Amino acid sequence: MSRLTRLTELRRALPLAAAALLLVAIALPMWRITLEAPQYPDGLFVELYAYPRLEGDVAETQGLNRYVGFYYPDPVYLDPNYDVNPNAIAVPEWSVGPLAFVAVAAAGVFVALAPTVRKLKLGLTCQLAGTIAVFVAMFALIQYRLHQAGHSLDPDAPMRGIDGFTPPLLGTYEIANISGLAWFGPGGYLTLIAIALLVAAHAFRDSTATVGDVPTIGADRFERARAWIRSRRDRNDRPQPTAAADGEREVTRDD
Repeated sequence: MSRLTRLTELRRALPLAAAALLLVAIALPMWRITLEAPQYPDGLFVELYAYPRLEGDVAETQGLNRYVGFYYPDPVYLDPNYDVNPNAIAVPEWSVGPLAFVAVAAAGVFVALAPTVRKLKLGLTCQLAGTIAVFVAMFALIQYRLHQAGHSLDPDAPMRGIDGFTPPLLGTYEIANISGLAWFGPGGYLTLIAIALLVAAHAFRDSTATVGDVPTIGADRFERARAWIRSRRDRNDRPQPTAAADGEREVTRDD
């Protein structure tokens, strides 16, 4: 089998596709925050990248955050495209965020080109475990930084008496008269798809199915799902013995 033909196997092609998606994700916003406040009835939004860059209503949101003493972080090693407040918390890892995506993508290419099946299977397992560990660690670190920023409010902010809070990485929150929603951006969704592809590649680690077999595999899975649904439906449609029938049987046995 030629090397090009081997790369059409799902267990090799899917890591390559995941690598491509991760590299594209770096160029897109990873995270989107929408804010609502009385002075902004139409709402505001900010999109954050994997490196120190913000887009959207950056200046307006920055002014709204300063109202309660909450500031955009200081990425330390790279100059961001916004003004950094002296009281902002330091987040040096933001400057090297893209390296994690490049490393995971490079691992996908390395695994896909594994010379033997044994090394391929081992590589798929290690990459999936490593990828999940990397992104879970990133998720936890970002959430910690949000907690840190929300509990380091400027005491000289125009609005006093605001208790410390922790904005969620994903979800809604309220602080004073400001409500917010944080969710994935396009890059975040591509990252999720890439992880799903790595999960699928690991599931096909013992199979030589190729990209061309996907329609057949999909149809087979669809038929299995239909058969399972029919079996469940038939089981539920079967008449169940009533209490009266059970009593009659007991009387018959007693006679």
